[in-house]
Amino acid sequence: MIRLPLNEYLILRALEPGRTIQFGDIVRWAEDPLHVPLAPEGLAGGSKSDQSFLMAGVKSLADRKLVSVTERTEEELTLAEFGGLAAEEHGLPERRALVSISKEERGAVSLAELPRLLGKNDTRTEVKWLTKKGWCSRDSGLLVVTDAGRAALKAEGQGPDEKLIWYVYDWYRNSGDPLYASSIKGIDVPAALKLLRGRDDILRTKKRTIRSVSLTAAGMELKEAGIQPAWEVTQLTPDLLASGKWREVILKKYDPALATTPRYPGKEHPLQRVVQEVRRAVFEMGFEEVASPAIDTAFWVFDALFQPQDHPAREMQDTFYMAEPKQGRLPGEEDLGHNPNSSAESGYVPRFGHVPGLVERVARTHENGGDTGSTGWRYKWSADKARQLVLRTHTTAASIRALAANPRSPRKVFCIGKTFRRENTDQTHLAEFMQIDGIIIDEQATLATLFGTLEAFYKKMGAEEVRFRPSFFPYTEPSAEVFAKMGKLGWVEMCGAGIFRPEVTRPLGCTAPVLAWGGGVERIAMLRFGLDDIRKLYLADVDWLREARLCR
Repeated sequence: MIRLPLNEYLILRALEPGRTIQFGDIVRWAEDPLHVPLAPEGLAGGSKSDQSFLMAGVKSLADRKLVSVTERTEEELTLAEFGGLAAEEHGLPERRALVSISKEERGAVSLAELPRLLGKNDTRTEVKWLTKKGWCSRDSGLLVVTDAGRAALKAEGQGPDEKLIWYVYDWYRNSGDPLYASSIKGIDVPAALKLLRGRDDILRTKKRTIRSVSLTAAGMELKEAGIQPAWEVTQLTPDLLASGKWREVILKKYDPALATTPRYPGKEHPLQRVVQEVRRAVFEMGFEEVASPAIDTAFWVFDALFQPQDHPAREMQDTFYMAEPKQGRLPGEEDLGHNPNSSAESGYVPRFGHVPGLVERVARTHENGGDTGSTGWRYKWSADKARQLVLRTHTTAASIRALAANPRSPRKVFCIGKTFRRENTDQTHLAEFMQIDGIIIDEQATLATLFGTLEAFYKKMGAEEVRFRPSFFPYTEPSAEVFAKMGKLGWVEMCGAGIFRPEVTRPLGCTAPVLAWGGGVERIAMLRFGLDDIRKLYLADVDWLREARLCR
């Protein structure tokens, strides 16, 4: 009889000639007390059949060619909260909405009436997926059921995403085993997962490594020769020596190559580390840091950037406006003591006469181009709209404030801060996120200066190559999109850039070229840590926070 350490003994006992067994099944088999021999008197009993204990045995046996191990990656599927509700309440939100709209006259409903019809205030999810799936079309403020939508109302019209949700629901209702995507038959799983991408509140996917173990010829020969368990110890104790039990144990060999129990010391949050790296990189390039309020007037967020007051980005569905107070002060009104939210001063409606020249110049630029050579937007500029308080939609507001405060060249400034937009939260969008924004004021600056600066910055952030593509942005001309090649991820869009238009710089008193750029900080962090879901940076996923490597 050959004496083996307990973990190796249990593994060989579980294996049968000619049969491959998943490692998880070996663990479950070893957890049965009937399969674990009693420990000798004076030694701790118990199966010790946890995964790490048994995996160490598998590795030891594999190193001696007694077993062979194969690995494959599987995608495990589970339903999240709203996925279970979708299965139990007969459909995804867009299907329930489709049913309700189809019952309306002519199978149509106005977007304004949709919240009342569905009994909920926020119907953006339903509108998004109804139109994306082609079940409804938008026509002059109406949602109209299409032929595809009428076909979807039939049972056979269920899409692959809905079929997959029902499949997962039934599986876990009838079985406690994990469900892997590769095992599902009769459903177009890739198409279903594509439709459900980003809908983690419905379906969650997780990569799993599945290990399978089988006996080799040498392992079968060893098992047939007869095996018995022996208990490993790391040191001889006085009790073992006095009792003679040292003859029944195996002294465990010390292997310096084996992994140790991980230790997780305190450390910075990964996103905060990236923020500090970004700041350090820009400081090294000679920039100074500036800041601006997270709640700012529309004047600094929009008007000073020559964005017209009827621009779609300024609508309620895209921007967060303050309910109380609703308005702030324009530049210079602080000194005049004007309070736009005071009813006692509701009669204060000067054209621009009592407000310093900055607001006057911006207003004239909007109306007729002012002294910039432009024709402007050809409308009557409203000071009340400019006073509206908003959660800033970009940190360019900080750059504009800095430019207005000191327009003399040469100067380089940047800002990192929170920005806010009315976005549906998914794997690539958040309503609250961070941006880095920068400007270079220099009489000699050119587009090549901007490209060289951005190439140097993103290479500091880990990019292998940086490329630029012509684009359009409302307040820069020319404009470009910046792409960086980031290892296995390939080419990724990083930011927008360009040269501020004269309609932006001239009213602020700047005659030198102003190079501008801005992009998301989370995008850099996602690339750094190999994430495909921006929410991971903000969720309290302790396992990921422990394992995230802060050093490159």
